[in-house]
Amino acid sequence: MVAAMPADHDPEARWFGDRAVEPGEKTPLVRGVFARVATRYDLMNDLMSGGVHRLWKNRLVAMVAPRPGQVMLDVAGGTGDVAARLLTRAGGAESGARVVVCDASEAMVAVGRDRAVDRGVVGGIAFVVGDAETLPIADRSVDVFTIAFGLRNVTRIDRALAEAWRVLKPGGRFFCLEFSRVVSPPLRRLYDTYSFAVIPRLGQAVARDRDSYQYLVESIRRFPDQAALASRLGAAGFHGPRWRNLSAGVAAIHTAWRV
Repeated sequence: MVAAMPADHDPEARWFGDRAVEPGEKTPLVRGVFARVATRYDLMNDLMSGGVHRLWKNRLVAMVAPRPGQVMLDVAGGTGDVAARLLTRAGGAESGARVVVCDASEAMVAVGRDRAVDRGVVGGIAFVVGDAETLPIADRSVDVFTIAFGLRNVTRIDRALAEAWRVLKPGGRFFCLEFSRVVSPPLRRLYDTYSFAVIPRLGQAVARDRDSYQYLVESIRRFPDQAALASRLGAAGFHGPRWRNLSAGVAAIHTAWRV
């Protein structure tokens, strides 16, 4: 068993971007962000990254290497783009593979369900509304746990990591794709300039919501760097935490096992 984390262990719980908040305030604030941006979320990802986020997600799925018959849980995956990739790579619904998408935002889940229907995906992917800190998933019931660009929006990251450990079967694998710490200081300064000067303006122009994208930029800077997150995975009970940097550390894929 994994020991319970102290209530104040997660430093991120008291920050909504750069704004200090009480932990009880953060979750509804984050849900409000995604309720406002749900219909433009994937489009904004394309614009903000120049489409590179698709390459990162393809790398994530290649590392997962899903197999027929596996049960996979994609947390904070409301629009279903990662889930669709996982199911296709596993051989489709006819392979017996199944992906459960769990997202705290009802609006994001609604978008994901609609898009799955539009793509003709009527089996193999299930959508549920649920919090990463209290997953509505049985103990030791999934083979693979993925979370892409969602962990930094969780109020208490360590509780979410403990939940990931709980729902994974022994031998199950954890994968997290998330924005991270750029490894080159000059490139980091350039990236920060782009992030704060351009992304909120894109949010205003495309999604009519500058504040939500200002929060998303700030939340990246509040997220643990690569080594710190690996350490917290180990504290949550995971075996062999490691990471692979993408685009010089703009993003990283963290992996670990439950043994």
